[in-house]
Amino acid sequence: MWLTECYQNKPHSALGEKISPETAFRSDKKAIRFIDPDTLSNAFLHCETRKVDKSGCISFMDQKYEVGLAFIGRQVEVIYDPANIEELTIEFEDHTPWKAKKLVIGERAGKRPALPEHLQVQNVDSSRLLKAAERKNQERQTEQKPAVTFRAVWKEDDSRV
Repeated sequence: MWLTECYQNKPHSALGEKISPETAFRSDKKAIRFIDPDTLSNAFLHCETRKVDKSGCISFMDQKYEVGLAFIGRQVEVIYDPANIEELTIEFEDHTPWKAKKLVIGERAGKRPALPEHLQVQNVDSSRLLKAAERKNQERQTEQKPAVTFRAVWKEDDSRV
């Protein structure tokens, strides 16, 4: 209200003939040129630098975005619209800019691959530990000399012991 009545419709000395801004605008014969919406939105984008972590992701506003494994440990430029951070534009030297979306990790992210055969549960007939202990016990028994008993000596000759 104030803008229309008190500013745009009151004559201004800066306009030369003491005409109002609205009259000056309407009397201009040049066609109005409108800017392309994409150009306008790109002019007001924000830019920040982020380092790509070991998993190929960046952290941005408490969210993870997948950038790519080729950029691990590198600094990338994040171009974004503060009103919409669902999708970010990532720029890196000598690469064409690309889009990064929020990383969504669900409860069941994907099918777990089968374990290799040597890591799967196998039925066993015996224990290697018990076999090794049994072998060691047999070796010990063959090395062990029988103890000398004096009972046989005592029985043969009662007086000389």
